[in-house]
Amino acid sequence: MKLAVVGGGSTYTPELIDGFARLRDTLPIEELVLVDPAADRLELVGGLARRIFAKQGHPGRIVTTSDLDTGVADADAVLLQLRVGGQAARNQDETWPLECGCVGQETTGAGGLAKAMRTVPVVLDIAERVRHTNPDAWIIDFTNPVGIVTRALLQAGHKAVGLCNVAIGFQRKFARLLDVTPGEVHLDHVGLNHLTWELGVRLGGPDGENVLPKLLAEHGDTIADDLRMPRAIVDRLGVVPSYYLRYFYAHDAVVRELGTKPSRAAEVAAMEKELLAMYGDPALDEKPALLAKRGGAFYSEAAVDLASSLLGSGGSAVQVVNTYNRGTLPFLPDDAVIEVQARVDGTGATPLAVPELDPLYAGLISHVTAYEDLALEAALLGGRATGRAGGRNAVFKALLAHPLIGQFEYAEALTDKLIAHNREHLAWA
Repeated sequence: MKLAVVGGGSTYTPELIDGFARLRDTLPIEELVLVDPAADRLELVGGLARRIFAKQGHPGRIVTTSDLDTGVADADAVLLQLRVGGQAARNQDETWPLECGCVGQETTGAGGLAKAMRTVPVVLDIAERVRHTNPDAWIIDFTNPVGIVTRALLQAGHKAVGLCNVAIGFQRKFARLLDVTPGEVHLDHVGLNHLTWELGVRLGGPDGENVLPKLLAEHGDTIADDLRMPRAIVDRLGVVPSYYLRYFYAHDAVVRELGTKPSRAAEVAAMEKELLAMYGDPALDEKPALLAKRGGAFYSEAAVDLASSLLGSGGSAVQVVNTYNRGTLPFLPDDAVIEVQARVDGTGATPLAVPELDPLYAGLISHVTAYEDLALEAALLGGRATGRAGGRNAVFKALLAHPLIGQFEYAEALTDKLIAHNREHLAWA
């Protein structure tokens, strides 16, 4: 089995490598190719990756290359974890929206749209090159914004599934609180990527006992603290929202908070510098503890489960993924991309039935899906030349549709800022 990781020079990668090494019986990799245009980072990460494999006795071969076509050739699956523009672009996404009084974040709001517009054309180009060399290869997308990127891939006819680590993080957290194994915890996880709620926490499978009321009663303070939301709000909802719902439920407070400290991108950039220095140490043969602060916890376990199920080598048959709606949420189009539990096998991901949603959640999901429609329309313009007026209007409509913006004065100002900060990535600008 051959896997390729596009964006293999990311500081995330040792987390992925560690999972591949520990779970080699679940996903028997013979060759792993790390692909990245940043040759200096790639060699640091690749060297540590080989040492991790060697320490844990993994027989697979790790190859590094800056040539995408060579890297993905004959791969059974290709994992995408790239960041177009790097942390510098992320820093912009997290700062210029604040100038208009809107949240600065890399996956939602104006910053999320900017990231989508930079990313979608690049990902589609990569996917076409994968299809050219191996049309049977699966594409696993971990690149944000996962929902929009996955929808772009699916609409272009690629064999793709989107993956996020929010659900597996909740599963592991709840398992610790309940003192059970993670495999015993099934989540009624419903929504869109970075816009989800845990409507139930079931023991033993989809039909098991719902212990969410018990969790909230006994561990509500811990859960609320992790979400950075008031315990009273979590109790009133009776569900566990993802951390990203804080941008919606406490938008103005978050804007004030973000204006008083360095951006997350600045923090991550400093952390990455330290991590890369560690990776260059030939004595280091395991992922460093600092990596846990970088983000992406349990990404490797989720990726192994998904790849093994898609490639028929075992792994979890049911997993939270991003895939086509196909009637699962009846108020959305079939080709909307949702994030829910799905049965995964060699044919792809089939969503499981979900409980009927309260309008409180269904309404926001519908609203953000409408934004994502317009965001993808705007992002697809980035791959071809079009009139500047048409491109600007597409950006404006997407921003006006976003529930965190929704006012024409904000949308106008944010449109100008988005274009100014991303001109080199927009063919029409």
